[in-house]
Amino acid sequence: MMSGSRLSLQENIRGGGRVARIGGKSWHLEIPAGNAGSYRLAQVDDYHGIRRREFPWSQPVQISLRARAAARNLPGTWGFGLWNDPFGLALVRGSGVRFPNLPNAAWFFFASASNYLSFRDELPANGQLAATFASPTRLPTELIVGSPLFTLAMIPLMGRWLRGWLAQHIEQDAAQFDHDPREWHSYGIERGMEKVLFKIDGGLIRETDIVPRGALGLVIWIDNQYASWQPDGRARYGTLATHAASWLEIEDLELSPA
Repeated sequence: MMSGSRLSLQENIRGGGRVARIGGKSWHLEIPAGNAGSYRLAQVDDYHGIRRREFPWSQPVQISLRARAAARNLPGTWGFGLWNDPFGLALVRGSGVRFPNLPNAAWFFFASASNYLSFRDELPANGQLAATFASPTRLPTELIVGSPLFTLAMIPLMGRWLRGWLAQHIEQDAAQFDHDPREWHSYGIERGMEKVLFKIDGGLIRETDIVPRGALGLVIWIDNQYASWQPDGRARYGTLATHAASWLEIEDLELSPA
């Protein structure tokens, strides 16, 4: 078992974000108030500067922690869990580059109403989510060849076609729940070989056979970003105004083999 005191977590902050460690297993993550148009992030993770194949958490693994947030509905997104950090370019040790990939994730994800984060119309796309993504660990050839088309995703007709195209390669599951995140709750994720289990306050809220593939990294974050890819093909992304400081507190973080 690896407790919060033995985890090697790095800070990733933008736009005035702040991370404060409180004891051995506890963190306070906060982003300041501000206007839309400026990205604000407070994050801790354990995969900074390494290649995806070196990410530390292969299945099976389990996570437990307690968390609370500043408000019921915070602008942007926040959450915690495991993913492969698929978006954007990143420099890695040895002057290498980590290129974009398809998503693999198992996490508790809290997304404000401006977000629409599902490739499947029947699944919830914002709110309080227990969610998984499972994708090939290498981009399929047809996606590499067709990647220049993603610049056209802002055109609704093209965006609708691309969204359906991605849904053929990205398996997904999500369950929506509703509780008061301002209060302390315990959260658990168990990523097995064939199932992922999500628990809140000791109770099972979701069991899914959509299991993320490959090595994953731990991420805990809060930001003011939104991304929306609607079923009609409209794609939008950007940043939201935060009228007061937004924060997330974590305690009793534990990771161990499942």
